[in-house]
Formats: sequence, C-alpha cells, structure tokens
Amino acid sequence: MENLAPTPEIRKSYEIAGRVAAGALRHGAKQIKPGANMREVLDSVEEYILKKGCGIAFPAQSSISNVAAHFCPTDVDEVIYKEGDVVKLDVGAHHDGYIGDTAITVDLSGEHKALVQAAVDAVNAAQAVLRPGCTPHEVGVAISEAIESKGMRPVRNLSGHGVGRFIIHTSPSMPNVPTGETKPLIEHQVVAVEPFATTGTAGLIYNGSNPTLFALTAARGARTPSGREALALIQSYGGLPFTTRWLTREIGSKALLGLTELRRARMLSEYPPLLERSGGIVAQRENTFMITKTGCKVLTQDDD
Repeated sequence: MENLAPTPEIRKSYEIAGRVAAGALRHGAKQIKPGANMREVLDSVEEYILKKGCGIAFPAQSSISNVAAHFCPTDVDEVIYKEGDVVKLDVGAHHDGYIGDTAITVDLSGEHKALVQAAVDAVNAAQAVLRPGCTPHEVGVAISEAIESKGMRPVRNLSGHGVGRFIIHTSPSMPNVPTGETKPLIEHQVVAVEPFATTGTAGLIYNGSNPTLFALTAARGARTPSGREALALIQSYGGLPFTTRWLTREIGSKALLGLTELRRARMLSEYPPLLERSGGIVAQRENTFMITKTGCKVLTQDDD
C-alpha cells in the first residue's frame, strides 16, 4: 500500500497552515454582521493570513443564502451583509504549499439554526468515521444521514476533496452522499471534508454567471500588452486560484482587458458562483483532516 508518511517539516507546515486558516476563519466570521462590507471582510481575512506568515491558498470567499460557494466581490461590487442573510465564509492558507481549507456559516436571519447545525453535525459525523480503511462511501453515508436527520438535504453534486502541495482539489473526492466509492483512505492522507446542507428540494447546484474566481491552467503567449502583463501577474500566484480584484489592484483597469484575452484563449479555469437549483438556502462547514493510525487529526482546529 502507498506510503504517504510526511516528514516532520511537512507535518509542521500542514499544522501551521491549518491553525492560521482556522484563526482567519474566526477573525472573518466575527466581522460578518448586518451593515458590514463583504469585500472589506475578505480583505481582512487575507491580510490576517499574510500577517501570520502563511500564503493565501485561494481567495477568501463569501456566498450568501442560495449561493453555495465561489462568490468573490470585485473592487466595484458593494455587497453589504444584511439581516436575513445566511453567509458562508470559505478560507484557505498555505505554508510552503501545504494547505489548510476551512469554512463556516453565519446565520444573520436567526431563522436557520437547524440548517447551520446540520452542516456542523455532518462534518462531525464525518470526523467520527475518518480512519485508515474508511471509504468515501462511508463518509457520504455519515454526512447525508446527519443532514437528513435535521430535515435538510445534502447538496449531492458538491463534495470535499484531497489536498496536495499547492493543489487545493485532488483525489479522493469526499462526497456528501453515498457514492459506492470503496477505495480506502490510508494513514497520512490529507482531506478536506465540506458538507453542504440545503433547505432546497433539489439538493443540487448549478453554475451561475460572471465568474470572478480563476486559476491558470494553460499558459501560452499573450498577444496584447495588457494580456502579457495580466499573465505575468497570474503566473506569480504559482498555479493557485486568484480573483479579479487582485489583478485590478495591481495593474488597474487594463487587468480586465488582459483577463478577457486569457479567458478567450482558454488559458484559465473559471469557477463561477454556485447556486442551489431550487433556490434553497445553503449552509456549509468544512475542516481539513490528516488520517492517523487510529482515526484523524483536525488540522484546521481553532485553538482559541
């Protein structure tokens, strides 16, 4: 069987990234209140990660109510949290490329406590079964049963994932429903488990429009000066995801021309906002785990 035993340095990097991501999540969640500006909250989260000596694994994201994931405001978006919002905050930090990925839901409505708790219960149920020999199918069973016991639905076409060095999403997929996938997890694997629970009847998400979250997948020569300048900046992110406002802050409005060129040349993967198909409210909870000899270690544990 494959041996994934990390060196002490790698283990330490995972632990540092996890602690910083957890701290950044707590830091951001405390700011999510009616009247707060989403962009300012996300900027503050990213600044926290950098000040703690880590890199940003992916742009901090905040998705509201029926939007499950992948919403990042631009510099001209004025998204203000309001009473009634159910707010997801998704945060990633890396230390020497080793990633901690974590998310939480803040209910500003006061009406969706059961939904939020369903996602929390689901990640806890997954944690209880994670061990060497556990299968993704078992994880899906644990998550779906925990969510359905609260009268909610798991989002079937979203899943957690393995975590690699400078790679946020790798195998294995960690589903939110039973899938029949029986390849066992092994000691030292690092996985992010992220249950999504919804009040919707569909339990499915679809791609929205106007993505602001991207990753470079196929670098080629750009034709225009704006395209070349945007590409050079994007390459400095080391293959990790980036968001539109990062570019415009560095090189101004010409970044949008460059981004359009790179998109048309199919150099980028795009991650549009993900919406629940029936309009249901969505809650999320996520932690990153390392599989241990007898169970798992929560890498994104918030010690505070």
